[in-house]
Amino acid sequence: MQALFYTCNAALLAVLAIAIWVMYSQARQLRELTARAGVVLIADEIQSGYGRTGKFFAHQWSGIKPDLITVAKGICNGYPMAGLIIGPQFKPFYGELGTTFGGNHLGCAGAIAVLEIFEKEHLVDNARIVGEHLLERLKTVPGIKSVRGRGLMIGLEFDYPVKELRSRLISEQHVFTGASGQNMIRLLPPLVLTIAQADEFVARLQAALGVVA
Repeated sequence: MQALFYTCNAALLAVLAIAIWVMYSQARQLRELTARAGVVLIADEIQSGYGRTGKFFAHQWSGIKPDLITVAKGICNGYPMAGLIIGPQFKPFYGELGTTFGGNHLGCAGAIAVLEIFEKEHLVDNARIVGEHLLERLKTVPGIKSVRGRGLMIGLEFDYPVKELRSRLISEQHVFTGASGQNMIRLLPPLVLTIAQADEFVARLQAALGVVA
């Protein structure tokens, strides 16, 4: 069966890769095209799902309904666990899917506990609210070429390689960040991040950049 993939992770390119947090209108067009052509649309939500972007799934920002959704990582708070959400057009049957960690009792118990905590602590709303605040604060910091993202999935683009800046953040400011490519700092903080902690990060980033607050 033909399939088109859009994903937040370039390493998982299959047929077509679309950055979920950038091309919302294109995602809607892609959904229309695949529906007309009878092509399966698979949303890779392994990294962007489970509240990361301020909605439970990132594709919800575009208003589309994919045929298949892959989930992992946040599903069990780091414990090896993954899942596949299928549309009603697919009829599951016993033995159809082989997996190493899928369906084990501990993993399933952990996944249920994660959902309970999400609901109790309103983590999706928190990711959206704190993320919006953090994005606006970061856009005011001199020296950053561009700020992009949704919720607590944020990229900071610079005009130069960020290796030295990331080293200063760790050694001088005790802040660990990720990277994407050479010129992009990648932020994926915990969904329990508070506005005060977000402001503290901005202050430490400014210090590492040599910017007077």
